[in-house]
Amino acid sequence: MKTIQDDTLAVRISRALAERIISGAIEPGAKLRQDHVAAEFNASHVPVREAFRRLEAQGLVVSEPRRGVRVAGFSPQEVREVAEMRASLESLALRHAFPHLTPAILDAAEVMVRAGDQAGSVQAWEEANRAFHRTILAPCAMPRLLGAIDDLQAASARFLFSGWRAEWDAPTDRDHRAILLALRARDGEKAATILARHVQRIGQSGHAPMPPRRPIGVR
Repeated sequence: MKTIQDDTLAVRISRALAERIISGAIEPGAKLRQDHVAAEFNASHVPVREAFRRLEAQGLVVSEPRRGVRVAGFSPQEVREVAEMRASLESLALRHAFPHLTPAILDAAEVMVRAGDQAGSVQAWEEANRAFHRTILAPCAMPRLLGAIDDLQAASARFLFSGWRAEWDAPTDRDHRAILLALRARDGEKAATILARHVQRIGQSGHAPMPPRRPIGVR
């Protein structure tokens, strides 16, 4: 029988493995061996199996009869699907969040935009990017919607990290600034439209686009 301690350990294991999968440290197709994971985390197989179930629900792994659990790959179609779902769900969340967005929340979101501009790595940029989205969407106070968005954003991060091969140069995110400008002008519909367009770019070419690089000399 599962215990509260098992559940807590399962969450910790699933988060640790998710971070490795999203960052590309564990590549698509790699097999996750239950006994190896249990040994690493000094755990029984019960929380490991629960961690695998959590990862499967996020779309990060697949479980196959008699073949075990392996890291899920992704196709151009999946990239487009995630982009379309994010565009719909995030614009919905923003419309519900809009009446509750205070100047302090928008100031916090602007801090995240600046953090992205100054990011020293693609990982730091992605963290700031995700924090920006979370900051403006959280006031919708719809936990299930936000949970679904979190899972989709994790998938988007995977696409980003899998495609990044160039030397890093932090981008300037004009869309985020345009969203903030619309929100400060109290034009929630315009902000939601910009947000949807911003997210849909992920799927336009069927693969994850890299953040746009600044021209040399531009800061």
